[in-house]
Amino acid sequence: MKLPLLLAGALLSTQAFAQVDLINKIKDNGSDAPIGYEWETIVDIEATPVKNQGASGTCWSYATTSFVESEMIRMGKTPVDLSEMYTVRKVYQDKGEKYIRLHGYLNFAQGGALPDVLYVIKKYGAVPQEVYNGLNYGSEINRHGEMEGALKGILDAVKGNKNGKLSTSWRKAFDATLDAYLGEEPAQFGYNGKTYTPRSFADEIIGINPDDYVQLTSWTNHPFYEACQIQVPDNWTWGISYNLPIDEMMEAINTSLEAGYPVAWACDVSDKGFSIKNGIAVMPNQSWSDMSTEEAQAIYAGPHEEALVDQETRQEQYDNYLTQDDHGMVLQGMVKDQEGNVFYIVKNSWGDIPNDFRPGYLYASEAYVRLKTISVMMHEDSLQKSTKKKLNL
Repeated sequence: MKLPLLLAGALLSTQAFAQVDLINKIKDNGSDAPIGYEWETIVDIEATPVKNQGASGTCWSYATTSFVESEMIRMGKTPVDLSEMYTVRKVYQDKGEKYIRLHGYLNFAQGGALPDVLYVIKKYGAVPQEVYNGLNYGSEINRHGEMEGALKGILDAVKGNKNGKLSTSWRKAFDATLDAYLGEEPAQFGYNGKTYTPRSFADEIIGINPDDYVQLTSWTNHPFYEACQIQVPDNWTWGISYNLPIDEMMEAINTSLEAGYPVAWACDVSDKGFSIKNGIAVMPNQSWSDMSTEEAQAIYAGPHEEALVDQETRQEQYDNYLTQDDHGMVLQGMVKDQEGNVFYIVKNSWGDIPNDFRPGYLYASEAYVRLKTISVMMHEDSLQKSTKKKLNL
């Protein structure tokens, strides 16, 4: 199966972008065997077109931006193609400031967390893609390795404090680098015949309240039913999530989707069961290393017995770095196969990659989501009253 030109170009890149490395690792997962799945739709939430994050580690921005666009549709608004790179710029600025204040003891990289988009909307606002595409450096797709290196170089020079006192110019140098690569930040702009600022555009056109959204997780190293900070490197804001037992987190996902609410999904996609080639993510009950080539190929091709994922198994994978925070996508609905097994409709941000079901999307099994979820984010109103009561929401 051929991959789209832009993604294929990223795969051939020799630059050590984390996202490209991830795609290179998993691009061959899958099977050329005839596909035997038959799908019945349970719920399919309307979404905007699939985008391509290119050679950049900005899945978090693409995922939650898509999530916000779907929320606009759910709320009866006309969706807008929103700028992911405006959010990326504002996150770089605030992350750089925090990096200096912490003397470099912060992960300054391309990655981020799902709530970062809501953080930017609340603090700064948002702009349309047509106003700020972030492609100011001679490329048709995002390529952030050089920019990340330049920004990090400035911060490390400042952190070194060679003058014995930080200058008044380092923020100007940092922002000028962002201007050079992403373009100057728009103070105001025209849209549909009216002038907006990022603040007024977010308030009047997008119209969501960032405080209405909640992030859930499920780990035994934190007390259940309490707020916690997910301990992953890209949680640079030290944002909180609410910790639920795994069965209750899955129930919250299902309840939200069944009620027509999209769910932003932070997860691990480095597992062999994640196949962009076949558009499927599965978690078989047998170890991949114990399978023959024929058995492994059959796993991707049709219904099979999935692993039973309990709280202990999930925690063990997290504690041993087998589940890491390496990608963000959006759960847009649910389907079931001919044997009644539930899969989640997942919108990706790697372009319209062709597969056996739906270009740019994949179907993730319940077992995969149970095991490989880092966190999920949804509108608070989509949660059951009993869940909200347990979390004091």
